[in-house]
Amino acid sequence: MHRIAVVPGSFDPVTLGHLDVIERAAGLFDEIHVLVVHNPDKHALLPISERVSLLERAITDSGMSGSIQVASWNVGLLVDYCTDVGATVLVKGIRSQIDVAYETPMAIVNRNLAQVETIFMLPDPGHAHVSSSLVRQVAALGGDVAPYVPSVVAEFLQGESTD
Repeated sequence: MHRIAVVPGSFDPVTLGHLDVIERAAGLFDEIHVLVVHNPDKHALLPISERVSLLERAITDSGMSGSIQVASWNVGLLVDYCTDVGATVLVKGIRSQIDVAYETPMAIVNRNLAQVETIFMLPDPGHAHVSSSLVRQVAALGGDVAPYVPSVVAEFLQGESTD
């Protein structure tokens, strides 16, 4: 049986914590779809196409192995994408009880809608405090984001702040 999982997120921008979850998921499943999704509750820094590009480059630069595809989805339900690609599992990284409380109702609804299970992955402790929101704040104020993001993202954000 070919096991396909989707790792969804806004990835605005992708962090080292995101890459950690993607890499560990790639070791558990035959095929991973890293899916950049639009979150209407968040004000995006980067357009979706730029997030996809940065993710693809970060995954390539990291040397991850396995079948990993990067795509975007901004119309319809996340489980619709899962059904389209034959995925039966969503993989979500969680940093705290706040993330668990936020993600649990969605996991239940996704299972009810399309029999798609959700697996929560705890972060590497070195990345547990990092969020894309924090990275955006630090970058906007001219701080060094290199310890929190892949080098391609740090370089991109540094170029953005000097424009």
